[in-house]
Formats: sequence, C-alpha cells, structure tokens
Amino acid sequence: MTRQFTYSGSPAHIVFGNGSSSQVAVWIERLGCRRALVLSTPHQAGDGEALAKKLGALAVGTFAGAAMHTPVEVTETALAKVRDVNADCVVALGGGSTTGLGKAIAYRTDLPQIVIPTTYAGSEVTPILGQTETGVKTTVRDAKILPEVVIYDPELTVGLPVAMSITSGLNAMAHAAEALYAQDRNPVSTLMAAEGLRALKQALPVLIEEPKNLAARGDALYGAWLCGTVLGTVGMALHHKICHTLGGSFDMPHAETHAVMLPHTIAFNAVAVPELLKPVVDIFGGSAGGGLHDFAKSVGAPLTLKELGLKQTDLDRAAELATKNPYWNPRPFDRAAIRALLQDAWEGRRPQH
Repeated sequence: MTRQFTYSGSPAHIVFGNGSSSQVAVWIERLGCRRALVLSTPHQAGDGEALAKKLGALAVGTFAGAAMHTPVEVTETALAKVRDVNADCVVALGGGSTTGLGKAIAYRTDLPQIVIPTTYAGSEVTPILGQTETGVKTTVRDAKILPEVVIYDPELTVGLPVAMSITSGLNAMAHAAEALYAQDRNPVSTLMAAEGLRALKQALPVLIEEPKNLAARGDALYGAWLCGTVLGTVGMALHHKICHTLGGSFDMPHAETHAVMLPHTIAFNAVAVPELLKPVVDIFGGSAGGGLHDFAKSVGAPLTLKELGLKQTDLDRAAELATKNPYWNPRPFDRAAIRALLQDAWEGRRPQH
C-alpha cells in the first residue's frame, strides 16, 4: 500500500440484529434524554404510535407528517411540535422520508437522533440532508445532521413490500456504485462499497421468492448500511445530481428514480474510469451499466423514467437543471450529453458500457 489517502470514520452507534428495536428506550437514556418525539410518515402512523406507547414516559408524542424529499414546510410544522412538547430528542421510525425529517430537525436544533430504518435507504448513516423548497432540492453536509444511534432490526423490514424492497435496495446500490469513483475515495470506502453491492445483489433475488426470509432481510439491511456509510464518507457525483434534480423539481419517486437512473449514469462514467468500476463488473457481470440494467430487469425493477410519470417534454428542462451547479464527476459532460442520457433512461435502453 503506497497510495496516500484520508479516511474519517462515522461516530454513529450502530446496533444491528433481530429484535434490536426493543433497545430504543435504553439508547434514549444513554443519550441522556427523557422526552422523545417519535417521527413517521402518515402511512406508518400506527407503528409510530405503537412505539411511543412502548416507550411510555420516555415519549412525549408523535409526529406522523414526514414526506418524500423533506419539504421545508413539513420540517417547520414538525419543529413547532418539537417546541410544543419540549422534546429533547427525536426517534425516526421508517424509511428515507422519516430519516430526512429527523435530520432536518437536528440540523436546526442539534437534538440527538435515534433512527430505526424500515427500508434500505442508507441515509440514516450520513451527515447529509437533502431538502426541498420552492421546487428545488438542495443538499447540505454538517456534523449535526448525522444521527447518533441507528438501530437495524431485520424483523421490522419483513413487511416491506417486495417492489419497495427492490427499488430501495437499488437506491442503496447507487450510493456504493458512485463511491467507487468518488474524488475522495479511499481503500476502506471502496471495500465497503463492493461488499454492500455484493450483499444486496445476493439478498434481493431471494426476497422476491421468500419475502419473509429473515436471513435475506438481514443481508439486505447489512448491505444498505454499508452503502449508506460510504455515501456519508465520500462525495457523490453525476448520478445523485440527476436524481436530486428529478426528485426536487419534478416530484419523482425517490427510490424508483435512483433504480432507473443507476445503469445509465454508471455506464456514462464507465467510459472514463472502467478500472474503478471493475467491482461492479465482477459482481454483476457484463459491462458496468449493462450488468446493472440486467440485474434490475431480473428483479422486476422499473426500467424507464416514462413509467415513473416523467413526460418527454420535461427532459429538456431536467437536463438544464442537472447541469447547473454540477457535482464533481470523473467524466466531463455538457447539457447535450445529459439530455441524451436522460432520453435513454426515459426509454429504458440497455446501456452498452
């Protein structure tokens, strides 16, 4: 090993294992807190209420208004609830929407966070907040955003619908795939990215046949943790910029958009850095983008932006927005290149690279 690199590990506490969600009260007290506000989406409101009931006197209420892409107006409503009940920490139960709300609250208040993921989003282990205001999604990175405790309980993901499991898993894979060519990558992040991709590639096909297979649920959650961790460790590039644009400005579904775009953005960058994307080829076979496309097709993931509801007439504006304030990327691009890439993703063409 002669290459110079810098690695900064996450200070978050990771609690992993079947039944580990029973330890929420223990971790609230370890954080020195006594007044937890439980967060959820409207869909998981019942689960949030049940958790608050289990916590007893340690919970001061619930807020079930978390929404996709973390709208600032929802955060402001939640902050009013935080102040009203005098919460001293938040417990986020659910997927990326709920995690995002908890992070948005912590960014503004520095309240401690406990996250209990029920999908494979991976954002629970990053110091990154993506939030939407007036139709534009922006990201911010700050130490206050990183949750203090993440509790991974595979038993809580058994009820995650297969279709959502697939798209959520591909969303996590996108974090790892981009980490392989990140400008600030390092040997540790590359190892974690490859292992995360391997774990999810192994788990997702099993979940199609056996949705309640706890071993496969555990593998998928393990993969999501690794993929999310590298997302928080190194910078992202073109793929995430495009997905943030489509989500924030066109209200596209988060995980599904990542799933559709992943083969196309990876294929685009594979032209420039094939050696860095070799782990993708080794795991999925074929070419980097083609292998990811074939895998997504084999597990029944959406393959086109068209089926997600994006209109072809939106592609020009999407290309324009995606090339404004661009993220660093290993391959240079212009508006025309991104417009062509979006057309391929809209139609669902299989990438060649």
